[in-house]
Amino acid sequence: MQSPATIKAAFVILFMCSLSAAIKAQQTSQKFVQETNYLLSLPEGYNDDTTSRWPLMLFLHGSGESGSDIQKVKAHGPPELADKGKRFPFIIVSPQSDVPSGWDIEMLYKLLRYIKKKYRVNERKVYLTGLSMGGFGTWAFAMKYPDEFAAIAPVCGGGDTAGAWKLRNIPVWCFHGARDDIVPPIGSENLVKATGRYNPSVRFTLYPDANHNSWDATYNNDSLYSWLLAQTRFTYTEKPVSNIVLKKYEGYYAGPDKDTVQLIVENNGLLAKPGTDRVPLRPAGENLFFIQPDKNMDIRFTSEKNKVTGFLFLGDRALMYRKISL
Repeated sequence: MQSPATIKAAFVILFMCSLSAAIKAQQTSQKFVQETNYLLSLPEGYNDDTTSRWPLMLFLHGSGESGSDIQKVKAHGPPELADKGKRFPFIIVSPQSDVPSGWDIEMLYKLLRYIKKKYRVNERKVYLTGLSMGGFGTWAFAMKYPDEFAAIAPVCGGGDTAGAWKLRNIPVWCFHGARDDIVPPIGSENLVKATGRYNPSVRFTLYPDANHNSWDATYNNDSLYSWLLAQTRFTYTEKPVSNIVLKKYEGYYAGPDKDTVQLIVENNGLLAKPGTDRVPLRPAGENLFFIQPDKNMDIRFTSEKNKVTGFLFLGDRALMYRKISL
């Protein structure tokens, strides 16, 4: 016969096993879905032509149009004009931010990916524009995801200049009112200046008599839309470089994280060997090399007195590598 202690121990074990099973049974798979409202305007002929892919313009509103009433987004810019009957040769998507404190860039990126799957979008002609809070969002979104856009047009915005180098391959046309006392024009001026160090084609229109409302003059001007449509997402173009030039880049380079990369000539280009990896680099010019044609990622060699001193890697980060002797 089992002792009371044995029976009690068996009961405790059985109870704990039953409790564990009950706890597991109560754990079910759930999903949280973030809802984002947006206005959609389709170009004339979109529904009739089921094969063509269309340019996409993503418009970001200002802080005053935030909230849960999607009709507020029609107050200004392309959604206002579309509501009044203007026909655009774009798919226009105008999302609504639920808060007036700034745009959620990751939400916008997820929305853009969704829109490209749901609608027939020409992915090489995706344009981004916005006013005030949306101008800030335009700069920030393009700097975070530069591979996505063919051109951007921020209006009376601003932002951090630290990532302006990421816009080196994106056409930019910036607008601001010289008398803006809500978002001072210095914000746009600083970003245009910082971007221009890497992108000489950046454009800036400063309206001498405009206050914060510089968007009416901007969005009522058809030259903006013609300019956007003329832009196509940047891709690197391979250009032949002589072996004499390629040979001078061979050697070892040390990065800021104490990593070392060896470069050798291979297949009319360079082969980077960081550790055990092998990364082909294709020439886009004598001192400019890319990894993938459609990725905003390249290396640019530096030299002094005709002697190669290193290269600058521009990808998610800007990293300087110095040529060393081993």
